[in-house]
Amino acid sequence: MSDEPRISQTSLGEGAVLLLSGDWTARHARLIEDLAARALPQARRIVIDLTGVSHLDTFGACGIAMLREAAGNAGMKPVLMGMAERNAPIFDALGPTYAAAPPMRRATMLDAPETIGRNLTFAGADALALFSMLGRLVSSLGRGLREPARLRFPSIVHHLDRTGARAAPIILLMTFLIGCIIAQQGFFHFRKFGATDYVVDLVTVLTLREIGVLLVIIMIAGRSGSSYAAEIGSMKMREEIDALRTMGLDPVDVLILPRVLALVIAAPLLTILGVLSALLGAGVVAMFYEDMSPIIFLLRLREAATMTHLEVGMIKAPVMALIVAIVGAIEGLRVAGSAESLGLGTTASVVKSIFLVIVLDGLFAILFAWLGM
Repeated sequence: MSDEPRISQTSLGEGAVLLLSGDWTARHARLIEDLAARALPQARRIVIDLTGVSHLDTFGACGIAMLREAAGNAGMKPVLMGMAERNAPIFDALGPTYAAAPPMRRATMLDAPETIGRNLTFAGADALALFSMLGRLVSSLGRGLREPARLRFPSIVHHLDRTGARAAPIILLMTFLIGCIIAQQGFFHFRKFGATDYVVDLVTVLTLREIGVLLVIIMIAGRSGSSYAAEIGSMKMREEIDALRTMGLDPVDVLILPRVLALVIAAPLLTILGVLSALLGAGVVAMFYEDMSPIIFLLRLREAATMTHLEVGMIKAPVMALIVAIVGAIEGLRVAGSAESLGLGTTASVVKSIFLVIVLDGLFAILFAWLGM
């Protein structure tokens, strides 16, 4: 067709002239892309002549801009001439879009210390925000104890149902399976030494002190901590938190304290359920995999399960749940006005919560070893 876009090339000393003609419109999109990709000559200087262009739209202007940008990236000096006055606004609008990208900065020896310093700064800011939120929660709880109406018991019960009762089935299932797996592996390996009876001690101590509480809290972080971050972040995006402040209400009193209290109350209860479920799973494996009598299993369980082991798990659970709830609230309050920010905040709440829970578990292990527990 006579109106198809074309490019003809002529030499001009050490340079070249590209004569553009035809209709440079979206109707010839595929042809324009091919021409822009193949028409670049080998020259030091290039002139793009638009005198023969009969019709031009935004897509055609993009193709010409891409050709000019490719020439600049190849070390040429592109010059645009012959543009009709009516087409100038199109190229003016494309100017910022096709501006030359800044050169990539090469990595240097100072990049690693800079990255470490930046990450340490972020970690310090997170620690400061954590302690700040903890202080605000203590202050809010103090006001609630002086004025019980501030505690919002209906909200606490609502969140206790969501984070506790509704979370129980999945926690029971997961801990039951973990108990089965630990017992099966223990019986498989201890059988070589004729010490299968001690598998019950292993499962009991490990479940009461470490695995039971740690698994439950990690599941709480993935289920409830992320939910807190998403809910508070959505309220932040819809400016509901600003509306609360406008009405003279503290968001910590209304939104955060009920959620934190509910999670702190629910965590020990869920931990007890998780421990019992894991021990039940171990008992099932002992009975069907090792042919151990339920009476023998219960007797070994009674000897291994001391009050000290149970106290260790019960002390850990509410403290870890407090950390999970605070991190979720902080990340929710940091959400900006975009869906991407909400997703990043929700993800960050889970990752940071699990990291802090594992670090806290290690600190508890050192503390309890020092106390002889």
